[in-house]
Amino acid sequence: MANTKSALEHYGKNAKTYVEDLKALVRIPSVSFAGFDAAEVKKSAAATAAVLKQRGFETVEVLEVAGAHPYVFGERKKVPGAPTILLYAHHDVQPAGDDAKWTRGKPFTPTEIDGRLYGRGAADDKAGIIVHAAAVDSWVRGAGELPLNVKVVIEGEEETGSDHLGEFLKKYRSKLDADAIVLTDTGNFDTGVPSVTVALRGLVVATVEVSALKQSVHSGSWGGPIPDPTMALCKILASLVNDDFTINIPGIYDKVAPLTKTAREAIDKLPTTNDEFKSQAGMLPGVQLLGGRHPWGMNWWQPTLAVNAIEASSRKDARNIINDAAWARLGIRLVPNMDPADIAKRLEKALVERAPWGVHVKVGIETAGAAWTTDTSHPAFGAAFRALAKGYGREALGIGTGGSIPFVEPFAKELGGVPALLIGVEDPYTNAHSENESLSLADFDKAIKSAIHLYDELATALRK
Repeated sequence: MANTKSALEHYGKNAKTYVEDLKALVRIPSVSFAGFDAAEVKKSAAATAAVLKQRGFETVEVLEVAGAHPYVFGERKKVPGAPTILLYAHHDVQPAGDDAKWTRGKPFTPTEIDGRLYGRGAADDKAGIIVHAAAVDSWVRGAGELPLNVKVVIEGEEETGSDHLGEFLKKYRSKLDADAIVLTDTGNFDTGVPSVTVALRGLVVATVEVSALKQSVHSGSWGGPIPDPTMALCKILASLVNDDFTINIPGIYDKVAPLTKTAREAIDKLPTTNDEFKSQAGMLPGVQLLGGRHPWGMNWWQPTLAVNAIEASSRKDARNIINDAAWARLGIRLVPNMDPADIAKRLEKALVERAPWGVHVKVGIETAGAAWTTDTSHPAFGAAFRALAKGYGREALGIGTGGSIPFVEPFAKELGGVPALLIGVEDPYTNAHSENESLSLADFDKAIKSAIHLYDELATALRK
């Protein structure tokens, strides 16, 4: 306890320094998507490595895999016989989106307003990097040493689906052995309400292109007898959901299990209302909630479908034509027991078979990842709940999330099923992946304090 107190005291004296560490990373536009400058992601990896080295990790390396954006690996192994934990975050970010909609500062200029830090990656997930670095630094410089051994992997392609994760595991598996994984890439149920995520939805992403013409044509001269590919695409997409927004694809619910008693009880304990859910989501007045069940129950434990992008022409180029083709990107979020390969086949079949008027349809599957859930009976979870309660000053919740983290399932499996603790710093107001992404600086502070406590708790819980 004395050592924990010393670590916390060091953190308190240096908290502003760690915020500056975060701001420095946010300034780097490390967008990992195709078409963006890959050199910026390399710059981000180098900057991340420098932070880890400065904040107490003894060995720090930038790890390369052919075709992938760089990973960063670090470790500090100074406590013989103590457990080892593997920390995870990612340094790549989503595209900024519409610059005009960034009303709280520019995307890559970190800006503090009303207790929040605005900027792309401020929460997702560069804050996760600094939570790890600040906690390690506080133990090393404040208490003299960590109570356990730590390794860290900072990924560079999480936002694009971790496409090279298999190659990374094959190439660097010998570096990764640990007794538990701590992943800081999730969120709290609400601001100030600490949470451990115990279930993630999987994700199948598809692109679909509908075409009917060799080129776009004048809508007055040719409109009427010619099928409109854009309208055909809209009809196909609309056919995929029912009026209550359940998915209208045969067999898709065959393996969806009913809610367990534990899951129902966890949902009943949530401190929220439907109106709060609508407010946090930014729903406009009069817009209805769908699904006919608890919104978080649907979000965590039911498959859902979303159209991520649709394109025929553009606002800039809009003119009186029938477009030759129309394109969309869509995704289905999966829950436990659903087979990603099976769902991808069912989705592709539905997209092709429902095409009207003989239009041509081309489907591509971008991603097919499984859902993940975990057994919380392992002592590591008790350690996590205790640490969060100490750091936040209130009981932590066990929650699901509607999102996906491709890293989790293969890493936990590769390490022999060790417990994976998903503890993040996002909240319902973060706007991850959208404009005006932000981080609650109060929760950032509490997350670092919780991480300091967590290392102490895990040192005991994992000791063999």
